[in-house]
Amino acid sequence: MSRVANAPITVPSGVDVKVDGNLMVVKGKLGELSFGLHEAVKLDIGQDEIKVVWDENTKNAKAFAGTARASINNMVKGVSEGFVKKMLLVGVGYRAQVKGNLLTLSLGYSNPVEYTVPDGVTVELPSQTELHVKGSDKQKVGQVASEIRSFRPPEPYKGKGVRLADEYVARKEAKKK
Repeated sequence: MSRVANAPITVPSGVDVKVDGNLMVVKGKLGELSFGLHEAVKLDIGQDEIKVVWDENTKNAKAFAGTARASINNMVKGVSEGFVKKMLLVGVGYRAQVKGNLLTLSLGYSNPVEYTVPDGVTVELPSQTELHVKGSDKQKVGQVASEIRSFRPPEPYKGKGVRLADEYVARKEAKKK
């Protein structure tokens, strides 16, 4: 059984936490995020920490509490530090460009792939073959990284494609005569 819900969440300075009924709002230097709490889950907000308390009589309350604790922790970390997914473009001629919120990828197709980056997420290019997807919402950052990766997933023979920087691509041996 998981014990995620038992751990308190430390709130760094500069992060403001407000609860209005079942809606929780977290504000910080990188933005504002909200989360809807289940009826069986309540929050005990202290000076610099939050504890999740659940109703023992409700059947799945501890599971809801664990989910709420993980989501709240991600929100607090997101508005204070932010999340980053580092990606690589591997292949001859594969490169990326950013203009405003439009990401243009040259991935070996006859036409470049254009992707509109949603609000709350930014894409930075340290080089033409590196992408840094940044934002305060962990789910949104992961979703954008996944959508960019889906344009050309890494293939197993040469490893060409769009991949996460820490992703392992299993390589296959070429067909022999």
